[in-house]
Amino acid sequence: MAVSRSSNGPAKVATGAHWLALLASAGLEAVWAIALAESRGFSVLLPTIVFFIASPLSMVGLGYAMRGIPISVAYAIWTGLGAALTVGVSFVMGTEEPSPLKVLFLAGIVGCVIGLKFAKDPDPRPEPSNDPSMDAMRR
Repeated sequence: MAVSRSSNGPAKVATGAHWLALLASAGLEAVWAIALAESRGFSVLLPTIVFFIASPLSMVGLGYAMRGIPISVAYAIWTGLGAALTVGVSFVMGTEEPSPLKVLFLAGIVGCVIGLKFAKDPDPRPEPSNDPSMDAMRR
Protein backbone atom coordinates (compact mmCIF):
# COMPACT_ATOMS: atom_id res chain seq x y z
CA MET A 1 0.00 0.00 0.00
CA ALA A 2 1.34 3.42 -0.92
CA VAL A 3 0.40 6.49 1.11
CA SER A 4 0.47 9.95 -0.38
CA ARG A 5 -0.22 13.25 1.33
CA SER A 6 -2.65 15.79 -0.05
CA SER A 7 -2.63 19.45 0.93
CA ASN A 8 -6.42 19.64 0.76
CA GLY A 9 -7.54 16.46 2.45
CA PRO A 10 -6.57 13.29 4.21
CA ALA A 11 -3.72 11.10 3.05
CA LYS A 12 -4.53 8.86 0.09
CA VAL A 13 -3.83 5.17 0.44
CA ALA A 14 -3.35 3.36 -2.87
CA THR A 15 -4.41 -0.26 -2.70
CA GLY A 16 -4.11 -2.98 -5.29
CA ALA A 17 -7.74 -2.33 -6.19
CA HIS A 18 -6.93 1.28 -7.10
CA TRP A 19 -4.06 0.19 -9.35
CA LEU A 20 -6.13 -2.57 -10.93
CA ALA A 21 -8.97 -0.12 -11.63
CA LEU A 22 -6.48 2.31 -13.17
CA LEU A 23 -5.01 -0.33 -15.47
CA ALA A 24 -8.48 -1.56 -16.47
CA SER A 25 -9.68 1.98 -17.17
CA ALA A 26 -6.56 2.64 -19.30
CA GLY A 27 -7.45 -0.49 -21.27
CA LEU A 28 -11.01 0.77 -21.64
CA GLU A 29 -9.62 4.09 -22.88
CA ALA A 30 -7.95 2.20 -25.73
CA VAL A 31 -11.22 0.33 -26.39
CA TRP A 32 -13.30 3.50 -26.64
CA ALA A 33 -10.69 5.32 -28.74
CA ILE A 34 -10.56 2.49 -31.27
CA ALA A 35 -14.36 2.14 -31.21
CA LEU A 36 -14.66 5.87 -31.85
CA ALA A 37 -12.45 5.59 -34.94
CA GLU A 38 -14.25 2.47 -36.13
CA SER A 39 -17.68 4.08 -35.65
CA ARG A 40 -16.94 6.43 -38.57
CA GLY A 41 -18.54 9.42 -36.87
CA PHE A 42 -21.12 7.29 -35.02
CA SER A 43 -22.50 5.93 -38.30
CA VAL A 44 -21.58 2.26 -37.63
CA LEU A 45 -23.77 0.78 -34.90
CA LEU A 46 -21.60 -1.79 -33.07
CA PRO A 47 -18.51 0.41 -32.55
CA THR A 48 -20.81 3.27 -31.53
CA ILE A 49 -22.38 1.07 -28.84
CA VAL A 50 -18.94 -0.09 -27.68
CA PHE A 51 -17.80 3.55 -27.45
CA PHE A 52 -20.81 4.62 -25.36
CA ILE A 53 -20.25 1.73 -22.94
CA ALA A 54 -16.44 1.80 -22.67
CA SER A 55 -16.08 5.57 -22.34
CA PRO A 56 -18.05 6.07 -19.11
CA LEU A 57 -16.66 2.83 -17.63
CA SER A 58 -13.16 4.15 -18.29
CA MET A 59 -13.99 7.41 -16.52
CA VAL A 60 -15.56 5.60 -13.56
CA GLY A 61 -12.46 3.43 -13.20
CA LEU A 62 -10.21 6.50 -13.35
CA GLY A 63 -12.35 8.24 -10.76
CA TYR A 64 -12.16 5.26 -8.43
CA ALA A 65 -8.39 4.99 -8.90
CA MET A 66 -8.00 8.67 -7.98
CA ARG A 67 -9.52 7.93 -4.57
CA GLY A 68 -6.22 6.29 -3.68
CA ILE A 69 -3.71 7.47 -6.28
CA PRO A 70 -2.76 11.16 -6.66
CA ILE A 71 -4.22 12.80 -9.77
CA SER A 72 -0.75 13.65 -11.09
CA VAL A 73 0.15 9.96 -11.22
CA ALA A 74 -3.26 8.47 -12.04
CA TYR A 75 -4.06 10.77 -14.95
CA ALA A 76 -0.57 10.50 -16.46
CA ILE A 77 -0.71 6.70 -16.30
CA TRP A 78 -4.28 6.60 -17.63
CA THR A 79 -3.52 8.77 -20.64
CA GLY A 80 -0.05 7.38 -21.31
CA LEU A 81 -0.95 3.73 -21.03
CA GLY A 82 -4.25 4.27 -22.86
CA ALA A 83 -2.44 5.97 -25.72
CA ALA A 84 0.25 3.29 -25.89
CA LEU A 85 -2.37 0.53 -25.88
CA THR A 86 -4.39 2.31 -28.58
CA VAL A 87 -1.36 2.58 -30.85
CA GLY A 88 -0.29 -1.00 -30.10
CA VAL A 89 -3.71 -2.36 -30.97
CA SER A 90 -3.72 -0.22 -34.13
CA PHE A 91 -0.45 -1.89 -35.11
CA VAL A 92 -1.92 -5.35 -34.52
CA MET A 93 -5.15 -4.51 -36.39
CA GLY A 94 -3.13 -3.16 -39.32
CA THR A 95 -4.78 0.27 -39.20
CA GLU A 96 -1.42 1.91 -38.47
CA GLU A 97 2.06 0.99 -39.64
CA PRO A 98 4.70 0.49 -36.97
CA SER A 99 8.10 2.09 -37.36
CA PRO A 100 11.24 1.82 -35.24
CA LEU A 101 10.75 5.35 -33.89
CA LYS A 102 7.09 4.74 -33.01
CA VAL A 103 8.02 1.56 -31.16
CA LEU A 104 10.88 3.37 -29.37
CA PHE A 105 8.64 6.21 -28.23
CA LEU A 106 5.87 3.81 -27.15
CA ALA A 107 8.46 1.96 -25.07
CA GLY A 108 9.40 5.33 -23.58
CA ILE A 109 5.77 5.98 -22.61
CA VAL A 110 5.48 2.56 -21.00
CA GLY A 111 8.80 3.10 -19.19
CA CYS A 112 7.57 6.43 -17.84
CA VAL A 113 4.31 4.82 -16.68
CA ILE A 114 6.29 2.18 -14.80
CA GLY A 115 8.49 4.91 -13.32
CA LEU A 116 5.47 6.84 -12.07
CA LYS A 117 4.15 3.72 -10.38
CA PHE A 118 7.33 3.39 -8.34
CA ALA A 119 8.21 7.07 -7.83
CA LYS A 120 8.04 8.14 -4.21
CA ASP A 121 6.40 11.34 -3.03
CA PRO A 122 8.82 13.90 -1.57
CA ASP A 123 8.83 14.27 2.18
CA PRO A 124 6.11 16.72 3.25
CA ARG A 125 7.28 20.14 4.37
CA PRO A 126 6.54 20.96 8.00
CA GLU A 127 3.63 23.30 8.42
CA PRO A 128 4.49 26.78 9.73
CA SER A 129 3.73 27.35 13.37
CA ASN A 130 1.75 30.26 14.77
CA ASP A 131 3.81 30.03 17.96
CA PRO A 132 6.21 33.03 18.20
CA SER A 133 8.62 31.03 20.39
CA MET A 134 9.04 28.50 17.57
CA ASP A 135 9.88 31.32 15.14
CA ALA A 136 12.61 32.52 17.48
CA MET A 137 14.06 28.99 17.69
CA ARG A 138 14.28 28.77 13.88
CA ARG A 139 16.44 31.89 13.61
